[in-house]
This record gives sequence, C-alpha cells and structure tokens, in this order.
Amino acid sequence: MRDLRIVFMGTPDFAVTTLKYLVENNHTIIGVITAVDKPAGRGRKLNESAVKKYAISQNLTVLQPKNLKSIEFQASLKALNANLHIVVAFRMLPKAIWNMPQYGTFNLHASLLPEYRGAAPIHWAIINGEHKTGVTTFFIDDKIDTGEIILQKECAIRDDETVGELHDTLMYLGADLVLETIALIKSNTLKTRTQPELEEKTAYKLFPETCKIDWSDSLDNIYNKIRGLNPFPTAWTSIYTNGIEHTAKLYKVSKEPVQHTDTIGNILTTKKTLKVAVKGGYLIIDEIKISGKKKMDAQNLLNGFEFTQDSKMR
Repeated sequence: MRDLRIVFMGTPDFAVTTLKYLVENNHTIIGVITAVDKPAGRGRKLNESAVKKYAISQNLTVLQPKNLKSIEFQASLKALNANLHIVVAFRMLPKAIWNMPQYGTFNLHASLLPEYRGAAPIHWAIINGEHKTGVTTFFIDDKIDTGEIILQKECAIRDDETVGELHDTLMYLGADLVLETIALIKSNTLKTRTQPELEEKTAYKLFPETCKIDWSDSLDNIYNKIRGLNPFPTAWTSIYTNGIEHTAKLYKVSKEPVQHTDTIGNILTTKKTLKVAVKGGYLIIDEIKISGKKKMDAQNLLNGFEFTQDSKMR
C-alpha cells in the first residue's frame, strides 16, 4: 500500500465536505490551498473561505496564493513534499502544480464528464432539463475538465429539484467518490479511461444577464431555468405595474400547462395566487423577492403589493 501525503485544494462549502471526509477517514493532509481572504458586507471585513475556516479548525497548514504561478508559492508547495494533490471547486492550475506530485493531481467535477465541462455544471444540468447527472474524478491535464476519467457516479434529477438541493446531493456523492478514488491510488489498482468524444454540453460561468428570464420562452424552459438558479445566483425579471418598473428575483415556482389566449408576460392574480402567461400555460410564482422587500410567498406579497390589469413581466 502506498503512503499518501495529500495537499487539498478548494474554496467553497462544496469542497469542505470532501476535506472533512478526508480528515475523518484519517488521511494525511499536509496542506490546504484555498482562495485569499476577500472583503465582504457593508463593513468590508475580510471573509475567509469555507475551506480555510474548516482547515484552521483542524489545525491544518493553509496556503492562500494570490498567484499560482509565483515562484515563492510553488517553492512553498514543493516543500510540503506531497505525493498527491486533490482539487475540489478550485481554479485552473498551471502545469508546474498539477504535474508536481508523484501520483498526480485529480479533480472532482460535478457532472458526468465529458458533459458539462466548465464552471457551473450543476446549474446547467437543471436549466437544460436533464433527468440525470453525477460526479466524476479525473486526472488534471492542460485543458479544462478533459483529463483521464478515474471514477463516476450517477444520480437522478427530480422534475422539481432546485440547484440548491442537487448541489447538496452531489456534494456528498462526490466526497464518497473521492474516498473511493484515493483507495484505488493507495492500493495501486487504479485504471483510467479517456473521455469519449460526445456532442459537448457546456457549463459556462453564469452572469447576471444569463439569469434574466425570457418570457417569450416555453413554460418548461422558464420553469427549468428558475429552479436551476434557485437559490443561487437566482433568476430575475422586470415587473411593470402602475407605470413603475420593479426588479424581482424568482424562487419557488410551479407549472400550469394549459392552452390560453392571454398575452405572453401578462400577470394574473387572485387573492392568493400570482401567475404569468407564457407559451404552453402559466408559470405560478410561489416565492418571490421584489427589490426593496423581503423574500415572501405570493399570498403575503399580494396582501401589500398592487398589480393592475396591465401588469407584465418583461
């Protein structure tokens, strides 16, 4: 059996679960690489990454390089004398880093590669209406998410599942897969396979303009987009009512597939319900946050917010 000395690289909560599994299963973590502290909030206080907070709680050595290509950082990393690097939700590594350890550098990616290479695989799987996804471990090479596959695990996507719910499912599934991958490396029984050539489904980074709802789209596409952005970074829209434009974020929604003759984008309300006319039916808005107000369910919103007959989503 190989004696593994691991450097872990990651930043958000998704990565913390894997690091926690490694610690709790008594793997030797000789260093943790994470993002630099960033100012956040009104006071602009420095905010530590989720990975850093956990690593410090476990008395692990933490490095926070501003530049992964710096000679000083690479010397510090080499001095740790790791023979395996594990990457979960970090950034693209220069070859000098991923090629450094004896047993290589492997990454956990939240999709069934080669599908959904890129920064937001969990979001895009739901936005595109997929019924299954999964996690993949693979050895890093000089391109993005293209290296030799080690292991994969599938999971189903429910028709009403949000990105927040799927994120948590894949977070735990991925942590298990990392442990299985380490066991193969430790026992020197690992076999990899080249990623197949498939029609590429990309998972490019999400921007505010990407998250705006196009009300001319179909009922299913709009519904999938909203749940694929709930609760983060959140789908948004403009609401026109009483001659005023409001910005709103949409959270929980449901579908009413039905034929109708209402104008696309028209808002229809009762005392308890808020829905929008779209192609193929109505999108029922169950939870919403209008700019300047708290997030609330539709009934509470309707108690204090007036919609007129010509109110529209745009």
